[in-house]
Amino acid sequence: MTSMILRRILQMPIILLAIYTVTFLLAWALPGSAVINEEGRAPPPEVLAAIEARYGLDNPVRFYFTYLRDVLFHLDFGPSLRYPDWTVNQIVASALPVSIALGLTSILIATVLGLAAGVIGALKPNSWADFATLALALIGISLPTFVIGAVLLIVFPVWLGVGRVGAWGTPADLLLPAFTLSLPFAAYIARLTRLGMIETLSADYIRTARAKGLSERAVVLKHALKNAFLPVLSYLGPAAAAAMTGSFVIEKVFNVPGIGQHFVNGVLNKDLFLIMGVVLVYATILIFLNLAVDVLYRWIDPRIQQ
Repeated sequence: MTSMILRRILQMPIILLAIYTVTFLLAWALPGSAVINEEGRAPPPEVLAAIEARYGLDNPVRFYFTYLRDVLFHLDFGPSLRYPDWTVNQIVASALPVSIALGLTSILIATVLGLAAGVIGALKPNSWADFATLALALIGISLPTFVIGAVLLIVFPVWLGVGRVGAWGTPADLLLPAFTLSLPFAAYIARLTRLGMIETLSADYIRTARAKGLSERAVVLKHALKNAFLPVLSYLGPAAAAAMTGSFVIEKVFNVPGIGQHFVNGVLNKDLFLIMGVVLVYATILIFLNLAVDVLYRWIDPRIQQ
């Protein structure tokens, strides 16, 4: 396991450099000016001159290497061109915890719902409970999250008076957007759990466990679910990263002050520093989460060779 971890850590700089290069090419190719917005407003001439001299905004090759050097040696993502008096580091530090909290909460909800639905469907295949869980999973996968979010906003805060519309600041404000974000992930987890449980419950060691007189609860939870959970575990790493880094629409619908809103604004305004900084932070999170899943996978099933 140690060699696997070291190998993955050594691969990280190469992967991040490739992501940095592709992001830079795409961001630089965006139409419009990086310093002058649609209304024609630009930073004061002395500020603009200082930024251009410091980072080389008029020269893509110079900007590429200058920005890369600052990130590598100083962890400095530069100033934001669209948020006066804010650096990208400050924006990330203030908004990233919100996105992480939203993403982790949604994954926790998705895991609980998905495992419960999958186990119920596997224990009673082709029953009404199985068909109901499959139907809910299909709805969760098919419906866009912005549609589900809009419906939940109308039902709970508007009709039932539960929760607040467009508000943020209390733990309760996290539940509705997290639940909305969790539904597609819960649907996939339910399907993976159901298929894994059906296959595991027909294994020889499960029949042996039942023959020894173990209760059905012990057979399902202690023996079958552990092995059936392995495909779910492999999915949770990318899912957690997607939940934390792909919640742009949910943040817009529920007015969540996460980093997704800043990233969208950065793309619309061609804020090169903000785009590059957010993508690098997201990519680093994704790599570490995938590494953590691989370690957990190996720990749960030592037979797996990495």
